[in-house]
Amino acid sequence: MQGLSYSEFGKPSDVLAVQELSKPEPAAGEVRLRMILSPIHNHDVLTVSGQYGYKPPLPAGAGSEGVGIVDALGEGVQGVSVGQRVVASGLKGAWAEYAIAKGASCVPMPESIDDETAAQLIAMPLSALTLLEFTGIREGQWLIQNAANGAVGKVLAQLAKPRGIHVINLVRRADAVEELKELGIENVIATDAPNWKETVTSLTGTSPIAVAIDGVGGDASGDLLSLLGEGGQLISFGVMSGEKMRISAGDVIFKQAVVKGFWLAKLMETMSREDAGRMIGELVTRAAKGELKLQVDAVFELADAPKAVDAAVERGRKGKVLLRLS
Repeated sequence: MQGLSYSEFGKPSDVLAVQELSKPEPAAGEVRLRMILSPIHNHDVLTVSGQYGYKPPLPAGAGSEGVGIVDALGEGVQGVSVGQRVVASGLKGAWAEYAIAKGASCVPMPESIDDETAAQLIAMPLSALTLLEFTGIREGQWLIQNAANGAVGKVLAQLAKPRGIHVINLVRRADAVEELKELGIENVIATDAPNWKETVTSLTGTSPIAVAIDGVGGDASGDLLSLLGEGGQLISFGVMSGEKMRISAGDVIFKQAVVKGFWLAKLMETMSREDAGRMIGELVTRAAKGELKLQVDAVFELADAPKAVDAAVERGRKGKVLLRLS
């Protein structure tokens, strides 16, 4: 089979190469998938570049999520069958014609969910839903997030609305405002506009902001903290700027603010199967009903992987970049 692999860490478009690889065989509890589509996530790019919290032994396959057809079953696998279309996350080597997944992690897809949606339905949406519940925010409270036009930000805003949670969505450029409004996302503010903080306070009125979610870092972290109400939480989810968080000690002290980090991989280690199943079930149900919209910016063939990973890190994308694998 053909697949993408790398033997050194570095810029993905430089170190990733399409190679002839042996078709993997599923062990007990595993399934082999004939892959259809796989998204290029930020954590995939960071893993290949050696900048993520996990470094695989080299050489390594790339890609961590995708939709495919069950091609073979390992011993003891239940709940899925050969020929069934499923989505799986937590893969090692998803960017290949065939990949191995844990049988328990495979989620069957109804026909009402298209391949492009299915391919990206678990990792980022599950992060968004887990993050929302991780905050402990309640109906009627206010949440503010930056990087709101990212994959997690878009999903979080869509999931918060039916829960009665008010969300202020910050983006860095004016043209992203309409992008979010097209998804039915409200309260979108561009931070390149003058007096944008005053716009935030005009929306919330006298209600305090209970939670701030920071996916940018740098000065953006301090901006969010300055808008929090007393006893609020600042949650670090990502570092798109590549800069250290810069926050005011005064804001932390006098607001009695709490600063926390969020990493889904860590939470999944202790999450019960019941909770994981409940949340994934909600995502599948909402996607099937058209209540959860996941955008796609472009689809590339496997042979064009270098162009694909470069496109995936470009600013101004309106959705995920996907790799077509079969």
